[in-house]
Amino acid sequence: MIFRFIILCALLLFIEFYSYQAFRTLIKTRWVLIGYQVISLLVLIFIIYSFSQVDRSVGQTRQFMFTTGLMLTVYVPKIVLTLIMFGEDIFRIGASILNYFIYNTPRKEMMPDRRKFVSQLALGLAAIPFLSIIYGIFEGKYNFKVIKQTIFFPDLPDAFDGFKITQISDVHSGSFDNPEKINYAIDLINAQEADLILFTGDIVNTHAKEMHPWLETFSRIKDYKYGKFAVLGNHDYGEYVTWPSEKEKDENFKEIKNLYGQIGFKLMLNEHTYIQKGDDKIALIGVENWGVNFKKAGDLNKASENVHKDDFKVLMSHDPSHWEAEIKDHPKNFHLTFAGHTHGMQFGIEIPGYFKWSLAQYIYKQWAGLYENVGRYVYVNRGFGFHAYPGRVGIMPEITVIELKKGRNVA
Repeated sequence: MIFRFIILCALLLFIEFYSYQAFRTLIKTRWVLIGYQVISLLVLIFIIYSFSQVDRSVGQTRQFMFTTGLMLTVYVPKIVLTLIMFGEDIFRIGASILNYFIYNTPRKEMMPDRRKFVSQLALGLAAIPFLSIIYGIFEGKYNFKVIKQTIFFPDLPDAFDGFKITQISDVHSGSFDNPEKINYAIDLINAQEADLILFTGDIVNTHAKEMHPWLETFSRIKDYKYGKFAVLGNHDYGEYVTWPSEKEKDENFKEIKNLYGQIGFKLMLNEHTYIQKGDDKIALIGVENWGVNFKKAGDLNKASENVHKDDFKVLMSHDPSHWEAEIKDHPKNFHLTFAGHTHGMQFGIEIPGYFKWSLAQYIYKQWAGLYENVGRYVYVNRGFGFHAYPGRVGIMPEITVIELKKGRNVA
């Protein structure tokens, strides 16, 4: 623990030193530079103090989210400054070696001065994440997007040709702070012409009481002809805090499961049902959370027991790593899986239809949008809410509408 603390302090000092160089190159007023150093020190002390006060029995609080947002706002731009200024130093050291050994430059003159335009470039580039993170906190986190996708299946039952499914995921109600924006999002959900709605978990951050102020709001989600169904996410188990007793943890978990029913959703716990339309039917299967690096409460075989291999199957599983690990090659042939969990890490770059990038892709092979493996699909919802960082940059909160079509996809 002490060794890690020393490494962290050394890293922070390295970042602070190099980010300061960019300002020192451009600003010559002494009191301004001293003010920058004092503010940087105070911010660092506040961040360290705030994180040291985190109560494991309470979990995420407003102060925790504020501190996380402040840390990202301050240190992501400083990391950009550090990379550029350190890169310049590597160039300067190389030039000084060249000057000394080849051009016989005097020792006092062999190290080139810092170039003003490099510092200007560094500050200009650092302003991009700085402004983006601030935008994400004040606007991005409630910038809801409706994403529509059509998926073709040769073996889709005829009656379900054109069947539409709305998906929401990762509500994290304990993070909300703007009733007007959430009501707007519920109106967006209700405006979609769909036959069925699925909620793929994480109704809260940890405690059932987080959802209590929002029960009436989410109860406004309209009834769907073919139902409202949900599964649990990893946060719904209340495992990220220290509980006074196992009994209180169990009671909280029971209350969280009841929340889904209180907003009109049927919670599926390793079970299945059939959706009947005309003379045809499809199997809807819901598993508890199962993640490679998270709780493995899901039981796919139990949930799909007595479901025939030839049945058309729609599966809900919160964590997309489950699809990669168990679902995509399962002999029962799960046609379409709905997942969430990743949030797209709430930070990335996305140009729909052309490009998407996030740090999430280095953790999850399927992290946002639609993925396919030999005719089997998983759709990863980018999440409705937010967690830890109180914002979203590039990867916006999502309401998904999937239309099922009979036939083969033609590129």
